[in-house]
Amino acid sequence: MKCTKLLKLFSLILLFSFFLFQGCNKSESDEDGTKTIILAHAMHLTHPVTIAMDHMAELVNEYSDGKLKVEIYPTGQLGGERELLELVQIGTIGITKISGAVLENIVPPVRVLSLPYLYRDTEHFQNTLWGEVGEELLLEGERYQLRGLAYYDAGMRSFYSVDRPINSPADLAGMKIRVQPSVMAMNLIRAYGGSATPLAYGELYTAFQGGIVDGAENNPPSFYTSRHYEVTNYYILNEHTAVPDFLVIGTRLWNSLTEQQQEWLQRAVDESVEFQRELWQESEQESLRIVQEAGVEVIYPDKEPFRNMVQHIYDDIRNNEPELYEWVERIRRVE
Repeated sequence: MKCTKLLKLFSLILLFSFFLFQGCNKSESDEDGTKTIILAHAMHLTHPVTIAMDHMAELVNEYSDGKLKVEIYPTGQLGGERELLELVQIGTIGITKISGAVLENIVPPVRVLSLPYLYRDTEHFQNTLWGEVGEELLLEGERYQLRGLAYYDAGMRSFYSVDRPINSPADLAGMKIRVQPSVMAMNLIRAYGGSATPLAYGELYTAFQGGIVDGAENNPPSFYTSRHYEVTNYYILNEHTAVPDFLVIGTRLWNSLTEQQQEWLQRAVDESVEFQRELWQESEQESLRIVQEAGVEVIYPDKEPFRNMVQHIYDDIRNNEPELYEWVERIRRVE
């Protein structure tokens, strides 16, 4: 464990040194006046969020007539989500895409978005994120040198497993389920009687092969693009959480941009969000079709038992974390 932590620290130091030497963080404009922002992420190249970020970079170049550019390093080339978030905080890279489940470890109010069965329906989810509450949550990270530019829709997360079909919460008892490094995610698995196993996303494929975990949870496009369907047999559409992806920029970089550059960037980001939401709907259905054709059994369980077994999580928050529960109440009031 100590060796792993030292290796990660050494990797971060090397990355920082590389960017510092190369000038790749581009905190200053080039000689011709062009400013380049580095965006790094860990998503697969064919994922709808990746395609949306590529589209955003094209729009930035178009709107600025080439005076502002976004240079993208995909697929974890520069590290996993946690490492990339730290690099944005210290200004080594400019922008990253981060799951809300990872961001919540630095920006506490974001934890509310990882709560199970938080939304009444899809409309409630959309009105929350792209309304007043969502806008406020995007800016909660500014005290931690992180400014949210937008949410990308990451759909509903559901369970998938290797050998055991999951038709009810009781079937999760004793199962080792991979989760993101999120307290909320671990509490969810424990509520169902499973064993929460935090594990890097990039290590999950081999973890299935080696029997380290029995299952995991994610949305259909990620289940497909990660190729996890090749080493699992069941996908269970219980849809327990809807944790969005955040596109975040370092506050020092954001504040260094001119008003015109901020406008170019935010306009491109906003349009990429609409583009991604359309892609997402198509990708969910296509992903489910492909994994079923590959032999995965898709199970449609009764969601109410899953919902009922996690209600005590809200009671615990109300009793012990009143500030977080205020966010819960605000979301429940969203029409």
